[in-house]
Amino acid sequence: MLPLVLDRVSFAVQGRTIIDSVSCEIRAGERTVILGPNGAGKSVLMRLCHGLLAPTSGRVEWRGSGKNRRQAMVFQRPVMLRRSALENITYGLKLAGASRQERELRAHDVLEAVGLAHVAHHPARVLSGGEQQKLALARAWALGPEVLFLDEPTANLDPRATRDLESIVGHICASGTKIIMTTHSLGQARRLGDEILFVSGGRLVERAAVDLFFIKPASAEAAAFIRGELPWS
Repeated sequence: MLPLVLDRVSFAVQGRTIIDSVSCEIRAGERTVILGPNGAGKSVLMRLCHGLLAPTSGRVEWRGSGKNRRQAMVFQRPVMLRRSALENITYGLKLAGASRQERELRAHDVLEAVGLAHVAHHPARVLSGGEQQKLALARAWALGPEVLFLDEPTANLDPRATRDLESIVGHICASGTKIIMTTHSLGQARRLGDEILFVSGGRLVERAAVDLFFIKPASAEAAAFIRGELPWS
C-alpha cells in the first residue's frame, strides 16, 4: 500500500463545514483508528479517504504510481444481498473478475475463517446482526483489499459478538491488509489501534501512537474526551 495523502481536505454541505482543512499521510502497516466526540466528522472523513465522497476543497490521493488501490469498506449497518451468505461473497468476487472455481474456494475459505461455514447456504438477511457483520467482513476480506475501512463495525453488537469481530479484524490485519477504522469505544481503540487520529469539530486535532495518546494526550480536547467529558459517538 502506497501512502494515502490528505492535503488540506475540507468538506461542506449547504454552507456547513464538516471537515476543516485536514492534512495527514496514512501509511501501510499500522492499524489507524479515528476517534472523536459525537458529530466530530469521523465517518465523513473515512468516506473521503475511501473516495465515496469528494472533498469540497483540497485533495485525497494515493502517492506514487497508480492511483487505484484495492480497497473495501464495511459499514455500521451492512447491506445484505437477497442471496445466501455464500452468494453474497461469490457475487462480489464475480464482479471483481474471479473465475467460478476461485470464487467458490475463496468464499468457503473466508466463511470458515470468520466462523460462518455452517450458515453458508442460509439467506444472508435472516442472519443475526453479529453474523451479518461477520459476513460483511468476510465479503470484504475475500477481495484481498490492500486497505479495509471499517466504520464503527461493532457499534450495535453485544460484547460476545464484539469480541468475535475484533478477533476477525486482527486476522485480516495479520494477512497484510491495512485497517483504518472509526470507533466510539476507547477500549476498542486501545485493543485494535496502533495509532490514533483524534478528530474534533471537523479538525484533525492530534495524531499519536495509541499508548502515548492515552497516557499523555497532547491536546486539552483529547484529554477531555479520554476523561469522558466530551460526548461519545
